[in-house]
Amino acid sequence: MTTPSSSLPPVPAGIRLEQIQHAFAELRDIKATLAARNWFPATSGNLSIRVGDFSPEQFAFAITASGKDKSRETPEDFLLVDQQGKPLTETSLKPSAETLIHCEIYRLTGCGAIFHVHTVFNNLATEIFWPEKHIPVQGVELIKGFNIWEEDAEIRIPILPNYAEIPRIAELVEDAIVPRVPGIVLHKHGIYAWGANAFEAKRHLEAFEFLFEYVYRSHLLHK
Repeated sequence: MTTPSSSLPPVPAGIRLEQIQHAFAELRDIKATLAARNWFPATSGNLSIRVGDFSPEQFAFAITASGKDKSRETPEDFLLVDQQGKPLTETSLKPSAETLIHCEIYRLTGCGAIFHVHTVFNNLATEIFWPEKHIPVQGVELIKGFNIWEEDAEIRIPILPNYAEIPRIAELVEDAIVPRVPGIVLHKHGIYAWGANAFEAKRHLEAFEFLFEYVYRSHLLHK
């Protein structure tokens, strides 16, 4: 291993320094954008981007450190973890408690980035549709944000229980994933949206959040 600079950890074998730098820079930009929308209240939420070229069984990703105020930028906002969510370098930083969910999504989908936020609308939508265990949306234009182009398209966004023990949630991810719907939402908790890269994951996240607000307001309108 070599130490590239004081601001980055040593580079693990199989990962290039520029890949880490690029992932951290993308996470920094996305974090600032979403924090400006107040999508990380009370240090909640987490962001990750896959780093390096590995197999589905062995991979690494950069993720936001636990307990950080995401409206601020510091030299210790992100760390690198392996496919089990364990730090790849010596660090005092802790990955998010929900890192195991990221691990499962990367393993199962092969995606390149995962963004998780807590908003009022995604919480309310899960409360309304909790009995169905999915949030149905039909005919709304922003469904096209998921590259679903059929007329009057309908999707069902899976809802998982918000267990206190994260491994219990992670065990449910495989059966919950719907290939054409790049997201799952936890009951009264928040959305995990993913994509092939950071740009696509952000687009998917924004589409989901629009749809959650639409669903909630539509529900009030038709009560």
